[in-house]
Amino acid sequence: MNHALLTGGAGFIGGHLARRLLDDGWAVTMIDNLSRGVNDELVASLVSDDRFDLRIADLRDPSALDDIGDHHTHVIHFAALLGVQNVLDRPYAVLRDNVSMLETVLDVAARQRALARFVFPSTSEVYVGTQQSFELPIPSPETTPLAISPLEHPRTSYMLSKIYGEALVHQSGLPFTIVRPHNFYGPRMGLSHVVPQLLERIHASADGDELVVYSIDHQRTFCFIDDAVEYLSRLIDSPNGLDGTFNIGVQSPEVTIGELAQLLADVVGRQVRIVAGETTPGSPPRRCPDMTATIAATGYEPQVSLLEGTSRTFAWYRDQVFEGDRVSAR
Repeated sequence: MNHALLTGGAGFIGGHLARRLLDDGWAVTMIDNLSRGVNDELVASLVSDDRFDLRIADLRDPSALDDIGDHHTHVIHFAALLGVQNVLDRPYAVLRDNVSMLETVLDVAARQRALARFVFPSTSEVYVGTQQSFELPIPSPETTPLAISPLEHPRTSYMLSKIYGEALVHQSGLPFTIVRPHNFYGPRMGLSHVVPQLLERIHASADGDELVVYSIDHQRTFCFIDDAVEYLSRLIDSPNGLDGTFNIGVQSPEVTIGELAQLLADVVGRQVRIVAGETTPGSPPRRCPDMTATIAATGYEPQVSLLEGTSRTFAWYRDQVFEGDRVSAR
């Protein structure tokens, strides 16, 4: 039986991935300090499985996992300080803590007797420096040379922690898979991301209200969490994913944030007036992953359209958060 050690597992991606791994017959040990993730219904459903173990620990403490056994076949490291506001307000902590947590988990992975894979989620932000200073191909392949944004910019901190993380993983001597997520969305992701933020504001609006949309002309593609988890589950348990770096997202359709806002207004059923707000500092004007290598490695292409995914996301947030008393993430 595969046995995953999953850090940051109570968060958005980790919780959904843990559910999928259990459904596929794995055992899962989840490590989380619950600073962002929440002990919600999904986590409760995991805890009820006798193949699941939840441990509350802070990975910034190098000794936090000293008592973890050496029987895990996969170590999957989702714990990180992330989110635009965190990056802008606490860049030093983002750099320091993301690197120290990764070092802690790499040390644990190196102790495993039969490690098949160390899985490190990087970020699509690694392409930003190249886009700012050179010509970035779009859709962007994983082979794109990476450049660093100006070091004094707070937003550089998260990207730099992940580029350094990728280098640590490459040099660790462990069997690995590196993934670069691109704009995942869906239930449980919290309210500090563009899709749930806009859904919350539109749901609270009345017909005819003005909706200010920031970075309205910036273009993105959006990947529903079910498709993201399908890619992840295939990559981490397949020889095709071994010692490789893979974009995870969708290559089309690209939409502007303004077009996204209009789609979400239609999903919610509100007639709002969309007006352009300011451009978010440091936000790349266009982001789109080249998915050729990932599709070839997994044999999978996204199944959930943007309309279906946003409709399912709104239904969950409406029932659980906007008109309920649940918390999706901190």
